[in-house]
Amino acid sequence: MAQDSFTVDVFRAADFCASAGVALGDPLSFADELVMDDAYQLSDDAQLRPLDLTIDGDALHMALPPHNPVHLDCCLTIMAPDGRTYEALILVETADAHVAAIYLLPMAELRPDIPYTLVSTDRHTTTRRFAEAATGSFATGTRITMADGTQRPIEAIAIGDMVLTRDAGMRPVRWIVQNTMRAEGNFAPVVITKGALHNEHDLVLRSDHRLFVYQRVDHAGLGRAEVLIKAEKLVDDDTIIRRHGGFIDYFQLVFDGHYIIYAEGIAAESHLVDQRARIGLPDEASRTLHERSPYKAYEVTDSLLPANRVAVLLRRASMG
Repeated sequence: MAQDSFTVDVFRAADFCASAGVALGDPLSFADELVMDDAYQLSDDAQLRPLDLTIDGDALHMALPPHNPVHLDCCLTIMAPDGRTYEALILVETADAHVAAIYLLPMAELRPDIPYTLVSTDRHTTTRRFAEAATGSFATGTRITMADGTQRPIEAIAIGDMVLTRDAGMRPVRWIVQNTMRAEGNFAPVVITKGALHNEHDLVLRSDHRLFVYQRVDHAGLGRAEVLIKAEKLVDDDTIIRRHGGFIDYFQLVFDGHYIIYAEGIAAESHLVDQRARIGLPDEASRTLHERSPYKAYEVTDSLLPANRVAVLLRRASMG
């Protein structure tokens, strides 16, 4: 089975130490060593670091040699002094059956000036939450273009409904996945405001959801007409913004292939079921795997374009 590579942003265990309780002064550990009601706090110089991983089936490994195994240990629930709760995942890297490193993957933005009290640990939801953290999604209210040309709110679409795709005509929805996230940090949505890309209404979607751009003229200098770009790369703090705060319901439409569909009239990818996303789907849907998606190689990356030019160039291209 082919391996998929991806990157997650994590804190090292030493960045998140107990500031009160039984483990006072100790860095974050795995579930069996944690004590409920201990408080943990980020160090002042803590920074999210990229962790490059590969997944083969359900097995995670470090992408770089010696390719140590990485285990999804548990999902933490921690509470801030104001009563708000947050989730974070603990990842454990092992070498020769010993712990080599421990990482914290936050599911919301954590601040260094706040102590977080450990409320619970849960091993059963870890893989699902890990998969959910990887996938772009549309927010409640997003209008999807159906096979008959009408637009329907995504929450009103049902399995079996026919949706218009750019590349494969009318295709039935196979599965619909919905999850609720705290709209902070990486999970704060991007809002493409009305008219920014010729859309009649705001388009609200996960920051890592990729939009499809067909360049009539190669403004971006990529040597190809068709490109995918993450919504976060289009943010200009004017007509395309990040919206932080509260909770948000995200929806994912799963088809029998990885297609380009239309959301608020804007071409965007459907849910890409790769090895990581697959483990977050219901059992029946987890057999779906989009290994031959033609769009995997279309994404614009920072190595292809300077970050300060990509939004301007591709927004211009999308407008013709």
